[in-house]
Formats: sequence, structure tokens, C-alpha cells
Amino acid sequence: MERLKEECGIVAVYQMGCDPANPDGWRNVYPYVVRGLLELQNRGQLSAGLTSYNPSRNRILQTHKDLGTVHEVFRLHNPHKSQQLMEEYAGIAAIGHTRYATSGSADSANAQPFERVHGRMWKWFAIAFNGNLANYEQLKAELESHGYHITYHSDTEVMMHYLNREMRGDDPPDFATMFSTLSSIFDGAYNIAFINAAGDLVVMRDPLGIKPLCYAVADDLLIVASESVVHHQLNFDDVRMLEPGELIVANRDGWRVERYWPAGEKRYCFFEWVYFSNLASNLEGRSVYRVRNAVGRELARMEQADGRSLAGELVISVPETANAVASAFGFQLGLPVVNGLLRNRYVGRTFIDGATRDEAVRMKYTPITDILEGRKIYLVDDTLVRGTTLKTVIAILKERGRVREVHVRIGCPPVMGPCFYGIDMPTVGELFAPAFVRGNGREASPEELRKMADALGADSLAYLTNDRLIRAVGLPKDQLCMACLNSDYPTAAGKARYEQALRAEGL
Repeated sequence: MERLKEECGIVAVYQMGCDPANPDGWRNVYPYVVRGLLELQNRGQLSAGLTSYNPSRNRILQTHKDLGTVHEVFRLHNPHKSQQLMEEYAGIAAIGHTRYATSGSADSANAQPFERVHGRMWKWFAIAFNGNLANYEQLKAELESHGYHITYHSDTEVMMHYLNREMRGDDPPDFATMFSTLSSIFDGAYNIAFINAAGDLVVMRDPLGIKPLCYAVADDLLIVASESVVHHQLNFDDVRMLEPGELIVANRDGWRVERYWPAGEKRYCFFEWVYFSNLASNLEGRSVYRVRNAVGRELARMEQADGRSLAGELVISVPETANAVASAFGFQLGLPVVNGLLRNRYVGRTFIDGATRDEAVRMKYTPITDILEGRKIYLVDDTLVRGTTLKTVIAILKERGRVREVHVRIGCPPVMGPCFYGIDMPTVGELFAPAFVRGNGREASPEELRKMADALGADSLAYLTNDRLIRAVGLPKDQLCMACLNSDYPTAAGKARYEQALRAEGL
């Protein structure tokens, strides 16, 4: 069976200092988790779920999860069913998850959180996970050599088995020690939300901090989430980033931050700012919106270099993550930015699953011919990965939009290698740019750019350089993971898998 990769969002909420035996003395955290997951829907639309903790309930931990969006899973369109779920899964603490699996089975059994029932309350736990284990295959093989059966073929299942092993014996674990041991085994990106039936909540961020994780506390309520937009929408101020190698422990008595791994190298995923995160989020002190705005300005400055005349008369974006980049690009150049390409948000997954990728893109995008016909346009996109979507969009603009010229500008260097840490990227052979540009991290020659433009059906192509991207993000180069651009993988398993991929594809 093919392994499931995870691209996800997590939320954890705890009301501290309350008496769970007195229902009038505590707030149900269920609505906070569901609202948080709604704000993280951009991180996954395949499934969603939560596990709540309620010691006054016979089933102390109780999990609700299913395939679908947050609205669908929690029946938010149906007030009666939504109210029933909120009452059934009421609790003083809960963890939630929204998931996007990039391969493998898409059944409800793989929705998260995963729950492990046990008679001893501190061994009865649930976990939710965001990231990707680069050494999954080795960990899976090691478990199988000890008689384990891997059922779901996901990183989360393997993590659960290793957590089980760390909790053997008669004494509850020290969480910092337990996650320190696990981090010496796990290689990759892994934010984990853990809750047990004894009332302990633990949320940890991996030692490199590849994926973001934020927290805020107001009065007696702690909220931890993958992105700060969750806290902003819930009116929480003083949002802080959990540092790489730190974890938060919360229980009915309070909360604390502990360091389980020595402070050292940081490698934040640049893709979080360029594409993945919500525009309203703030990560590592850098606003996602401001970074994308800076990307657009840097892209425009490249266009203005050497006093070149402008190739386009107006600017449109491939909606929607590139909108902020296109807006800043057009403003910097003094060109109008128009909504010349509309994205149909109501073409759902089920409808397009049976279609080819080209057909699915044609269903999603509609050009406004009245605006575009006969014009020379700049088409701004955020990334260049396979190139298949972009190629179809250009064809749509020329065939149905009847544009005269399409000049493509990309707010990021092209992806040159796969990601082993949680972003869905294909093998090297499936990527667009490596067939034209040999050597990661170097700038393409004018001849290589022309060949790439021709392959896409564009009249010209340019993209942001690595140095300009780093300037736009505003963090030191050595604090960013840009492995998919320059093959500088920050972990041993990542390096090994990249070399293995090159050998397998004869590159």
C-alpha cells in the first residue's frame, strides 16, 4: 500500500483551573476547536476531526472525525446536528485536526486525531500531527521487525506506536524526556498535539521548527494552533511562537513551556510564507501578507532592472494565493491589476476527481474576455512546480480570453527537488524546471528561460531569484529551509532520500 503523506493543521485548547465535576464551572472548548479548524481549512480539506477530554463522561476521551471539510464533518450547515455534536463531544480540553493527504487511501479511518484506548488513563491518549517523517520507511521497517503490523501506512500511525513504546511500565512519563527520546528517532518535520485521559495536554514543535506553531493564553484558556490566524479570529492577543525544540504542557492546574531539545539550528519552511499559510497569519514575527507583498515588489524590481520597457499592459493573477503578489507587482510598476481570471470555488473535489488534470483546471478557471481580449498581460503566479496547471491556464487565456500575449512572472524560484517534510511535491522527474535548468539554486540563462516559456505556451517567463526571495521573507538565509529550491536538506534522512531519488531517476 502507498504511504500517506500529511499536510495538515492542528488546534489544541485547554480550560485550566476548573472543576470538571461541576458543569456550571467550566466552558465547553469544542466551539473554539471547530472555529480554529475553520481558520486552518487552507491546510487541508480532505478530512477533519477532534478528540475532547471530559472526566465526567464515561468515555473520558472521545473522538469525532470523518472525510470532508470542517463544515461537513461538524455539520455546521445543520444547526440541530451541529448542536448535538457540540453537546456530545463537550470537554474542558480538546485537540483538533484538518488533513490533506497527498497520496494513498482517502478513507475516514485515516482522518485524525488517532486515538489509542487503554485501561490506565495516562496510557489512553490521542494524537494529531502536522508534518512528514523523512525516515518513515526505516521506522516502519524497525517496527515490523519487532512484530508490529502497520495498518494505515501513515506517519501518525508509526508515531503512535513509538509513543506506546515510550509509555511502557507503571509510571507516567516525563513529557520532556519522552519527546526528547522520540526526537532522536524521528527525522523530519513534526508538530504533535497529544492529549490523554488523565487530563494532560502536550503540544510540541520539532527541533528545527520546520512547521509553524503558535500559542496564546487569556485568563484560564490556552489555545495552540498551526497559525496565528486562529488566535486573531478568537480575539486572543499576545500570540507567541513556540520555539523549535519546545513543548507546552497543560492540565487542570495550569500550563508551562518546557525545552525538550537543546536550542540550536532553526530551519523554517519558506513555503509557509510564499504559498501555504493563511494571508492573515504572522509567523516568526513575519506577516504572511507583508512577505507576499514584498515578493511582488521584488519581482517588479527585476522587471524594472536596466531600464527595460514593460512587456505587459495590465496584471492578473492565478487566483487566489498569488493575489497579494500580483497586487504589489502591479502597484510597483504602475500598471492596473484586474480580476481577469476567475476561480470557481464551488467546483468540489468529488466533481473533478474523475476528470483529467487539464479538464479540472478548465472547470475551475474562467477568463473575462471583455477585459483581456487583444491585451498584453502579465500573469503572476506564486510557484512553478509541475507546470501543468500554469500551462493550461495560459492556454485558457489565449483561447477563451483571446489575449494577445501572456508574460508569466513567478514570485518564487522554480521547485527543483521534492520536499520530504510535508509539502506535496512530486519526484524530480515530474518537476518542470529541472529539465531546463541543470544545477539547483543557480539563475537560468536567457536561453533556458525562453525554452521554459515556450514549453508553457507563454510569450516570456521570469521568476524571483533565491536572494530576492530571502530578502522578501526577511529572515536570515541559514534559518530557512529552501531544500526544494537548492537541495540543501536540513536532516540526514532528507539528504539520503534526495540522493536516492536522483539515482532512481538516473539523474
